[in-house]
Amino acid sequence: MIDARRLRILRAVADHRTVTAAAAALYLTPSAVSQQLAALEQETGHRLVERGARGARLTAAGEILLSHANVVLAQLERAEAELAEYGAGVAGTVTVAAFATGIGLVLAPALTELARTAPGIRVKVQDAEGDASVPMVLDRQVDVAVAVEYRGAPAEDDRRLTRVPLYSEPFDAVLPVDHRLADQDQVAVADLAKDPWISPYPGNPCHDVVVLACEHAGFAPRFEHASDDFRAVVALAGADAGVALVPRSALRGMELTGVVVRPVEGSAPTRRVFAAVRQGAEGHPLIRPVLDAMEAVAVREAGLARA
Repeated sequence: MIDARRLRILRAVADHRTVTAAAAALYLTPSAVSQQLAALEQETGHRLVERGARGARLTAAGEILLSHANVVLAQLERAEAELAEYGAGVAGTVTVAAFATGIGLVLAPALTELARTAPGIRVKVQDAEGDASVPMVLDRQVDVAVAVEYRGAPAEDDRRLTRVPLYSEPFDAVLPVDHRLADQDQVAVADLAKDPWISPYPGNPCHDVVVLACEHAGFAPRFEHASDDFRAVVALAGADAGVALVPRSALRGMELTGVVVRPVEGSAPTRRVFAAVRQGAEGHPLIRPVLDAMEAVAVREAGLARA
């Protein structure tokens, strides 16, 4: 009999590519992970993981088992959801990891909605960058992620996850007030090729958007300054330190002293935002209302296009 807990460990090793990283994500010791993997190999009669200088990778047998593990674990999530629904006291805690703008735009208003419609549900919020929350869901550190599309993100048909599209939004150009293009109604990214740039750090999904937009415009941007805080990005632009592309919602309510904000000419770079849960958990009687509330807020109040 294969132990489902060991299947979760196998998936964590496949996701994190080292035993040490998988152990940290699961709040276990590396030796405990190694012991559980050895027990799983004994249960199956196959070598499942190969360790090398570059980390750990699944064998062909490991990949076969992983494909079944994704189905089994999703079904267990559904079983937990149905049992919770059967127990029906719809009261409990849901943990949500979301990036700062997503918290302000959809999650915080959703909490207000839930306080009225589902007062028994307590939501605990953790601030996490747009590329960090999905791994937290897969590692069972949180129940729900509010995330953005990024390079290396799990594909839409990833069998480990269920996605709920929330919204998409364009990036606007933020220029110093005395910039040569400040008087234009729209700004072409290609016209900023010779400017110094301000951007989030590499690894931040918004950094990837900036890089791709510039690549499509035919140049590699010259990054002079970096911050993951868009207030700092705008302040630097206001100090004539460079130009930036910033998601439109991040500029809401912000002090825009010393800068002008202009739409990007043509097909603007876009940030697509979605909620994600472990596949099978989307019907859980605690999680479903949270997803529904965020989706309703995104439709009714965000004023942005659906993702």
